[in-house]
Amino acid sequence: MAAMATETVVPGSAAACGAPGQLDVTVSVVSHTQGAQVLTLLQQLAALAAGPRRVVVTLNQPDASTQQQLADTAWPFELLVARNAQRLGFGANHNAVFKRDAAHGATGAFAVVNPDIQIGRDNPFAAALQVLHARPQVGLVYPQQVDAKGAPQDHQRLLPTPGRLLLRRLGRHQERPALAAPHWVNAAFIVLRPSAFAAVGGFDPAYRLYCEDVDLCLRLQLAGWQLAAAEATVVHTAARASHRNARHLLWHVQSLWRLWGSEAYAAFRRTRGGG
Repeated sequence: MAAMATETVVPGSAAACGAPGQLDVTVSVVSHTQGAQVLTLLQQLAALAAGPRRVVVTLNQPDASTQQQLADTAWPFELLVARNAQRLGFGANHNAVFKRDAAHGATGAFAVVNPDIQIGRDNPFAAALQVLHARPQVGLVYPQQVDAKGAPQDHQRLLPTPGRLLLRRLGRHQERPALAAPHWVNAAFIVLRPSAFAAVGGFDPAYRLYCEDVDLCLRLQLAGWQLAAAEATVVHTAARASHRNARHLLWHVQSLWRLWGSEAYAAFRRTRGGG
């Protein structure tokens, strides 16, 4: 059994909870010694005219410097810092934050945001909440993602079949049709309806770093929820570590193998014509 994480409410931040102009959303950020990126992201959140009510930063590895810098800064939102006794996977970390959020009084939306996301003039949380409020059948909302030069990222995808992945590796497969009705979107920035996330049991923690977003999107849609784009843009330059790192490539292959053998994948292909 994994050791429990310890948690700190950053002094002074709790008083900001529920302040006028705050959006009813909790933002979950998991750091793997990415202190500089985490601090930049939180500063961008703090600069929003209407920012999140709560932010939870999970330090997945010991990072005393980041912890201290977070504690030394006055934030306009409630900030919780969780420190893992041992490293957990992407899905397990965000699932733990979802439960922690409920224990502190759950907000109306749950956002999963990578530390390497950059937020500019758009307020992606406000845009996402507008979609969730207007369309009760939507369980997951996502902004458009671009790289540092403004070029669109391929964050909206069709079902990852072996054939599509092979053609993609060969540079012969374009997923432009996915922009209209994607089968899944990457979880670098997503805003979830808490009831939808809870109904499907959150992320499957058995996935390690790859495919947990594919699996979640498939299970949400199979349960009757929809994916929807928000009219907002964030900057995200994908690391694509599996293209350079043998260990990450192994994790990617293992996750794909698990996905292809899952009930959700088989059911989606049967019911949605996965290709």
